[in-house]
This record gives sequence, C-alpha cells and structure tokens, in this order.
Amino acid sequence: MAALNPKLTPSPPDAAPVPARNSSYKWWVVFMLWSICFFNYADRQAIYSVFPRLKEEFGFDKFQLGLIGSAFMWVYAFGSPFAGYIGDRLRRKDLILGGCIFWSVITVLTGFCAKLWQFVVVRALEGVGETFYFPSSISLASDYHGPATRSRALSYHQSGVYLGTIGGSWAGGWFAEKLNWRDGFFVFGALGALAGFVLYKFLREPRRGAADDAAMTGGEPALSPLPFRETARAIVRQPTVLFLLAAFLCANFVATIFLVWTPTLLGEKFGFKLAAAGLSGSVYIHLASAVGAPAAGTVSDWLARRFRGGRMLVQAVGLLVGSVFVFVVGMTHNLTTLIITMTCFGFCKGVYDSNIFASLYDVLEPRARATGVGVMNMVGWGGGSLGPLFLGWFASHGRRDAEVANMSKALAGSGAVYLAGAVFLFGAALSLPRQNSSSSPATRGED
Repeated sequence: MAALNPKLTPSPPDAAPVPARNSSYKWWVVFMLWSICFFNYADRQAIYSVFPRLKEEFGFDKFQLGLIGSAFMWVYAFGSPFAGYIGDRLRRKDLILGGCIFWSVITVLTGFCAKLWQFVVVRALEGVGETFYFPSSISLASDYHGPATRSRALSYHQSGVYLGTIGGSWAGGWFAEKLNWRDGFFVFGALGALAGFVLYKFLREPRRGAADDAAMTGGEPALSPLPFRETARAIVRQPTVLFLLAAFLCANFVATIFLVWTPTLLGEKFGFKLAAAGLSGSVYIHLASAVGAPAAGTVSDWLARRFRGGRMLVQAVGLLVGSVFVFVVGMTHNLTTLIITMTCFGFCKGVYDSNIFASLYDVLEPRARATGVGVMNMVGWGGGSLGPLFLGWFASHGRRDAEVANMSKALAGSGAVYLAGAVFLFGAALSLPRQNSSSSPATRGED
C-alpha cells in the first residue's frame, strides 16, 4: 500500500503475479479454500452430534462433554496469534494444506478414543492443526481480492463454514444412529487428507499485498515482513481493532453455544433422534447464514466504496437484530417458532460473519493481516470457549429442576451478549481514523 511505504523484497520463486482485474483464477482460489474450510468445520463439528452416544457409552456428564468441546477451542484460540505470526512469514499454501492433512489424521484418531483424557487430547491436537488455517487462508485470499471484492470473496469462503458445520453435524449423528459413532471420524478424516494432497497441485501462493497495490497503482509488490514490535503495534494501538476484537468475542460466545449444545437441546427438549438433531441443529441456522453472508458481503462492498466503516455497520445490524432471535430460540417451547427463529438468527449471523475479517483488513496493512486474524481468533475463540462451559455448568446448577430448562434459560440470556457485540461494532465504526478517500483502497474500483 503506497501510503505505508513498505519495503520490497524478492518474491518467492512460485509466487503468483498480481491478479488481473478480470482473472477467474482468483475465484478458483476462493473455491479451493472453500473446500478446505468445509473439512475444517465438518471435522470439528462432528463430535457434538455424538455427545449423547458418549454419555451412554462412557458416562460423561454435561460438564465433561463441555470440557471435550472447549479443549479444541482453548488450543485453537491461544495458538492462533503464533499461527498468524508464522503465516505472515512463511508460505501460506504450506500452512493451509499441511494443517489440513494434520488435522484430518487427528480426526481419524478420534475414532479410537475410549477415555475422557483421550478425547480431550485429540480435540486439543485438532486445534493445533486447524489454528493455522484461517490466518493464512484469509490472508492469501485477500492477496487475490482487493477492497472492491473482498467482502464478497470472504463471504463466499465463509459459506464453507456453514456447509461444513451442517455436514459434520448431520453425518456425525447419522453414523452414530445407523452404524457406529466412530465411523464418521474415519470417513471425514480420510476425505480431508485426500483434499489436502490434491490441492497442493493447484493452489498458488500470491505476493503479499498484491491485490491492494493493484487496486491503487497496478504495481507488483513483494512486501518484507514487519518486525514483531511493529506488527503488535499495528494491532493493539488501534481502537477500531480493539472494538472489532471485543465484538468477535461476544459473537463467538453465542455461536459456540449453538455449535456445541443445539443438537443436545433438540433431543432433550423436543425429542429429536440423533441424526435429526444433528441435522436440524445446524441446517436451519447455517443454510440461512450461507444466504445472509454473501448478500451482506455484496452490500458491504458497495457501502465500503462510499464511506469507511460501512462493513462494520452491516455487522452491527446483524448482531443487533440477531440478539432478539437468540432470546426467542431459548425461550420458545413451540417447534415451529423454534425453526423460524433459528433460521432468522442464522441469517443475522451470516450478516455479521460476512465482514469478520474484511472489516479488520480495512484497518490493517497486508504484512500484519495473518497475525491480526490470529489475534482475533485468540480473543474470539478463547472467550467464546467459555460459552459451552457456561451452559454446561448452568444446566446442572441453575435454579430450575430440569437441566433442559436451565439450558434454555442460559441460551436465552446469551442474547444480551450478542447485543453487547453490536454496541462494540458501532464503536468500531465511530472510532475509525480520518482518511483521505482518494487514497483509500476501498474507494478504488475492481472487478
């Protein structure tokens, strides 16, 4: 970016050139990353659908199940800044695909577990593998997509999160109900490893900052890494970034509750069987998110070309409206109302998700972006991991006699956390530093 006066260094030998404005390959990059993202979420999600089987077979209580769910999140969260820092310095293609192969092997090993500590260990190791994915993949995709298409590209990529969540939830429950709960982990692990090996042939590493520079000057930069102190300063000294981090924590606190406990809630409160609970607990929410994210991404790219903070305001509206539906999901006893409100919540979640990283990249330069995503994941997933534990604890220690009633009350109350996230996003938009629109990459056109 010209205003930042970056130093230039020789490009890696296999670095792709600056993406042409009408290049189709940059959209193939989104598709390839989408396929890895699908397995990233399917592999992590399948375990939650088999919680009832783990309770039956091993006698785990809800707090122990919450511990299994949170073990992944803790490692994923606190390894993310390191993974992001590495992603700003090493070839991102290797981190993305190598991580995919590693976590897929760990997914297979999950099928051999028989004790609580074994489940906790494999979930933690899965977090190690998956922590490298998002910092590197979002950074790589953003070097193919400049400010004018970034929200759309990242929101299309985000749909892999939703469909992976649906696939993992449904298939995990289906295998547990029809065959054996272990089989789903064998299948997903093998397919994910295969995808990682195949894509090594097709995915190319771009130059860092290529899309931003092309949008402004048409140049072909290769940016030298920032020193650690400058990278940290670029992240923690910007109030806008801190507001975005706080909002992501709030959003993830609620999202992880839905990810971990919705199948169990549907089974205990509404009598769903395993496969149906796994599917219904994810399909309404995440299909709606898959619609909401690209729609909001398109609107956000349009707004971002007209005023700074447009992406953040779109996110704020998503959380503000979504908080109402979170409350209703927890309180309702009517199945039809539940399905409608879960769908509406999912759409609002997609509106927020469409700009999680695009908003961050509006205020971070390319050389700090993977680290920025890592820090964001640390804050969001570190704080978000408390959500499943909170609900699991409240189920046993709430004031009502039935655990399911306590779970419902805790879920409804988490709507206030979503509302707090909306407040932080409005703060992020208001705290943006003034910038000359003629030099802002978000104002430049790009196909």
